[in-house]
Amino acid sequence: MRWTVHSERPLYTDPWLDVRAADIELPGGRRFDHRLIRRPRGAGAVLRDGGRVLLLWRHRFITDTWGYEIPMGGVHEGEEPRAAAAREAEEETGWRPGTLRPLLRVQPSSGLTDSEHHVFVTDDAVRVGEPTDPWESERLDWVPLTEAPALIARGDLVSATTVSALLYLISAT
Repeated sequence: MRWTVHSERPLYTDPWLDVRAADIELPGGRRFDHRLIRRPRGAGAVLRDGGRVLLLWRHRFITDTWGYEIPMGGVHEGEEPRAAAAREAEEETGWRPGTLRPLLRVQPSSGLTDSEHHVFVTDDAVRVGEPTDPWESERLDWVPLTEAPALIARGDLVSATTVSALLYLISAT
């Protein structure tokens, strides 16, 4: 059931996103235009201290909601995802990750975008100061990892990448 892509054309492009229309053909021969978004890779880090993880409490204006998220951001041109995860964690939290180990790679909305998120985990982060990107969150909380399912159930943790990372960590322990 592989779909055939006959062509793609840009509808809107800037450094953050590339909105496109694709001429798609289904295996039965039906053709239609499908909208998609091309996005650069993202990278994030789970900073763990014993049974706790460091989460940002932040507002997302697009959905007008508050929720917990791991530190995460874009991978710059020529940057490796692990380096981007370390940079983003330090900028957003003021904590410098030690050894970052690969945790998982997710595509949080593969029916709409090709965005790929690389998530790493560390058990040896060191506080180096205040976040240099203070607008990223209202506060930082060290949250017991075991509370993740309750936070999800309450709607306080809805970010697909954060949900995936924390539930994966719980299942792996």
